[in-house]
Amino acid sequence: MELRRLVRGRVSWSRLEDVARELARRYDRDTLHIRFLEADNWLSTPMVVNDEWFVKVISKQNSLVHALFTTGRNLGAFSSGTEGFFEHFGTPYQMAEHELEATAKLREIGLNAPKPIEVFEVDGLGVLVLEYLPDFHTLDTAPEEEVNELAGDLFGALRQMHDNHLAHGDLRAENVLVRDDGIYFIDATNVNDEGMYDARSYDLACALAALEPLIGAKASVEAAGATYEKEDLVSAVDFLDFVNIRPDHDFDAGALKGEIDKQAA
Repeated sequence: MELRRLVRGRVSWSRLEDVARELARRYDRDTLHIRFLEADNWLSTPMVVNDEWFVKVISKQNSLVHALFTTGRNLGAFSSGTEGFFEHFGTPYQMAEHELEATAKLREIGLNAPKPIEVFEVDGLGVLVLEYLPDFHTLDTAPEEEVNELAGDLFGALRQMHDNHLAHGDLRAENVLVRDDGIYFIDATNVNDEGMYDARSYDLACALAALEPLIGAKASVEAAGATYEKEDLVSAVDFLDFVNIRPDHDFDAGALKGEIDKQAA
């Protein structure tokens, strides 16, 4: 546990107070109500401010962890027979700036994502401000019946990203928010243009990996097959073993491969 705390890096209270003061100044508020989230997030300190804004505070330590994660993911991509396609940004401000831009791009192509507000820097900390979305639950906490209903929407949205030369890069069930008006995407990561084709296959593998524990391999592959071609599903197979070694995915890769083989036959 101490190692996890060290690697994650805790932003001191005095520095967080500096961020809060800057938020109050920028948004002309005398007082702020700040609620820190207990999410196991290694890449930022997330908080909800006045139930209006979702704020991520990114430190140099978070940037270092992101660099380590990026290296590990690219090594995993190499093990799948492709060149690495994940990119790292050098500073906390650049990390925050990328997420703001990625969120804006998702909205530009018609997908649901929080409204991007701004990025600024305080004492070397990158601060990302997005719209706060109330009244949601994540896909991994949804009942099986609801996940089955949403699986087609998930792959349809993913295909919309890919058709617009975008990739999510870190698709997990907890990065898909479910609201009354549909699904929302958060925490898109950075993928370079040269690796976009492989990144799409990786996205598809991640989506299958996210759904399989919730609705089973057969339903997951059938939902994907309604949107993607057989060749796309076969390309995703190359990344399933890589996704399976990630600690934030737990699924039956063999069952998914078997169902994809049946689809491709």
